[in-house]
Amino acid sequence: MNIPLTPVDPATATGAPKELLDQVQSALGVTPNMTKVMANSPALLRGYLALSGALATGTLKAPVREQLAIATAEANGCAYCLSAHTYVGGAVAKLPESELEAARDATSADPHTAALLGLSDEILRSRGSVSADAIPTARAAGVTDAEIGEIVGHIALNVLTNYFNVMAQVENDWPVVSPRSTQASAA
Repeated sequence: MNIPLTPVDPATATGAPKELLDQVQSALGVTPNMTKVMANSPALLRGYLALSGALATGTLKAPVREQLAIATAEANGCAYCLSAHTYVGGAVAKLPESELEAARDATSADPHTAALLGLSDEILRSRGSVSADAIPTARAAGVTDAEIGEIVGHIALNVLTNYFNVMAQVENDWPVVSPRSTQASAA
């Protein structure tokens, strides 16, 4: 039987886990269950926060970052991340429902965002071995080298959280959005 990892309770945490969870609470106003479970390894939580923070200062704007996260979570079948990023994408990044739904298919009504999502999806699914025309096609749509680099960073960040949440069976504390692969297997 697979036993999920135990969340660290912010109220009783001490040392590095407490400092990190306090940092999360201060930054977000909440302490998501994912970070509570990650706090079992302060190195993991510190690494996640550092990469997430660094990428937030990049050229990709918050709505696009959420769309990338949604596309990756859908591809990896991670209900926790799909739920979290759908919620944040709508409530914080102010993406319309149509764009949140389109992101699940790695597309967008905006041509530049569609190019970013399409390239990200190809990189993810090919594990980096993209087709010969992938980069030129993205560049022709206005995607910059900085954006290409950040896409890979976001894939790494999102695969980290997707795999962690699925493996650790983190309890979903967001309005639930089920990956289509899960819906199909449940039917």
